[in-house]
Amino acid sequence: MRVLAFDGRMGASGDMVLAALLDAGADPDALEPVTDALEVEYRIDETVKCGIASTSVDVFLTGEAAARDASGADNGDGTGGGHAGTDGHDHGPDSPHGHSHDHGDSCHEHTHADSGDHHVHAEGHGPHRSYLEVREIVEGMDLPSAVERNALATFELLGEAEASVHGTDITEIHFHEVGADDAIADVVGASLLLADLEADRIVTTPLSTGGASVSMSHGEYPVPTPAVVEIAERADWSLRGGPVDAELLTPTGAAILGHVADGVDSLPSLSLEESGYGAGGYDLDPHPNVLRVLLGDGSGGLLRDEITVLETNVDDVTPEVLGGLQGTLSDAGARDVTVVPTTMKKSRPGHLVKVICKPEDSSRVARALAAETGTLGIRETGTSHRWIAHRSFETATLEVDGETYDVSVKIASDDHGMVYDVSAEYDDAAAVAEECGLSTREVIRRAESNLRMSIDTESITGRHSPN
Repeated sequence: MRVLAFDGRMGASGDMVLAALLDAGADPDALEPVTDALEVEYRIDETVKCGIASTSVDVFLTGEAAARDASGADNGDGTGGGHAGTDGHDHGPDSPHGHSHDHGDSCHEHTHADSGDHHVHAEGHGPHRSYLEVREIVEGMDLPSAVERNALATFELLGEAEASVHGTDITEIHFHEVGADDAIADVVGASLLLADLEADRIVTTPLSTGGASVSMSHGEYPVPTPAVVEIAERADWSLRGGPVDAELLTPTGAAILGHVADGVDSLPSLSLEESGYGAGGYDLDPHPNVLRVLLGDGSGGLLRDEITVLETNVDDVTPEVLGGLQGTLSDAGARDVTVVPTTMKKSRPGHLVKVICKPEDSSRVARALAAETGTLGIRETGTSHRWIAHRSFETATLEVDGETYDVSVKIASDDHGMVYDVSAEYDDAAAVAEECGLSTREVIRRAESNLRMSIDTESITGRHSPN
């Protein structure tokens, strides 16, 4: 399976996604449908960020669009070409992912062939368009069907986030961040380049947001910005703060990855074929302001889950308390609890209690274990991780004597979506068995059989379980 993995430790913007994909080998000619449809051009350059050779992409207005913007012509919504817009925020030269041309910084080199003609950055300039206008433009580009679907879905995600922030409907709001031709060039361009690289699966590690605050048209807002937070709530990946006080994750970058990428805790095992670095506009020494992407054949292994294991031996705890530990410790953050009969000092019968939890939950779980059992000491073993299946749930529908019944089924797959086990939930199966007169074993058999026939073993979607 061909896997494309984004390394999100320095966030992402639309330009950085484009640059990283081009640096990883995507064909620049794939971007022609955008430049044919809009008065924009992509400036693709080589640059260096803290010693890392990378690619940068800037989107410029061309032709009449550039002339109108330079003259301050009205965009049709009461704003001139240089206005920051009604719903977006400014990613100008002072933004980490804006366009910096400071050649004096020792951590930055920028090679840019200026032809001498007038050019205007598309970001923050050009016409402001509504979501419906954007859809119309994308649908008129004559894109491959899969590319068009991905681009429209990305704009829908971005539009829903902006609409939610402002408490209105997606069809009623004009978006500076969505509507600018720069965003169209980023979103459609990313969809075209991803199609050119032909990845079977796309993943991203947790995306860094940065910190501090950013100036928007409505005021000063904390990072991550409201639109990014809304997108993250709808995405599969997770956010993390830092590592600098600046805006690292833009709404456009978040929306692109929010639609196409599954979240992973760490980079997957890959037989690496290509890698690429997409540069942001600003210098964040000592952190290279780049988005890294890795492309290769995935191993199809299990997921690595960082854990710790707590243990204690007890010889005076009642069966009732031992039986309730699964529930009480799970409430404190335990992922699994095992109680093993053992023999203790003076040949007394006792129990070994083993608890799996996340490292950040270990103190709270240990306190709950001590309170429940009265133990005087708890060991924390050196275990650092476990290998776990990707788990999701689907509903199997059974028909018995003309009546339909639903049974929840757990699906286990590797980190590339290959299913290797399905298991019906016992409580659901037992309830159906009691109602329809079949044995629980028969209900389980039918539910698992039905689901095996209906699932796509290459790609499983559903409600993810953290356990």
